[in-house]
Amino acid sequence: MIEGIHTENAPFVRFPDGTEPPLSQAIRVGDLVFTSGQGPLDPATHAIPDDFAAQVRQVLHNLVAVFTAAGSRKDLVVKCTCYLDDRQNFTTFNEVYRDFFADCPLLPARTTVITQLVREGVRVEIDGVAALPTAGQ
Repeated sequence: MIEGIHTENAPFVRFPDGTEPPLSQAIRVGDLVFTSGQGPLDPATHAIPDDFAAQVRQVLHNLVAVFTAAGSRKDLVVKCTCYLDDRQNFTTFNEVYRDFFADCPLLPARTTVITQLVREGVRVEIDGVAALPTAGQ
C-alpha cells in the first residue's frame, strides 16, 4: 500500500503564483518513507534564516518532522540527497550535518550536489529515505 504523508510540523508551501505544489511531503510504501525536498522555512514562523548553518539545521529538523509524521525517526534515516547553492558552504554543511546525526549509530548514505535552488533565499534543500521501525527497534 502507498500512503501520502502530511504534517504541519514541516512546511508545505504554495508556489509564488499561489498554486499548490504537485507533490506529497512524503510517501510511505512498505517499510520505507521517501520525502520530497525539505527547505529551511520554519513551519511556525514562516521565516527563512539568513545564516547558512541555521538553514541547514532547520532543513534537517523539517526532514525529521516529516519522517516522524510517517512513523519513522532520525536514527532510521538511511539516505539523504543534499542540494547546496554554493560550494563555499560545503565545509559548514558537513559540520552541521555531522553534528545533527551525532547521536545516531550510523550516518545516512548521502549524495551532495551543488546547484541553483528554486526558491529565493533558500541555500540548502534535502530529501531523504528512512526505514520504518521493526519489532525491537
